[in-house]
Amino acid sequence: MSVAGLAQGLPEPPYYAVVFSSVLASTVQAPGESGYGAMAERMLTLAHEQPGFLGIESVRDAAGVGITVSYWRDEPSIAHWKRNAEHLVAQARGRGEWYGAFELRVARVERAYGKRADCKRDGPDVAR
Repeated sequence: MSVAGLAQGLPEPPYYAVVFSSVLASTVQAPGESGYGAMAERMLTLAHEQPGFLGIESVRDAAGVGITVSYWRDEPSIAHWKRNAEHLVAQARGRGEWYGAFELRVARVERAYGKRADCKRDGPDVAR
């Protein structure tokens, strides 16, 4: 399973989460050969440059099932990202070549809490 770390430095809620769940198409045997890996890296870099982008978390298992959660300040920031020219190309290739199935959900984060890696092992959970 491929895992990116937890998003760091998120602000106090509220903010928005875009949850992208996907299954790679059976034709995407080696993501590097299909251009998928390079495009995913480019989208990660480009997302970081967008106004309102707050962070991202992503995981994909050996069967090609993946979930990526990107965090945004507000809905206009999400809409701006959706209309980005390079992102539109990636979306079209995803629908046409790379994904056997996918679903996208947008949610408002009202509260967030958990345990951070930088907390003491026996310390309290971190609440935001």
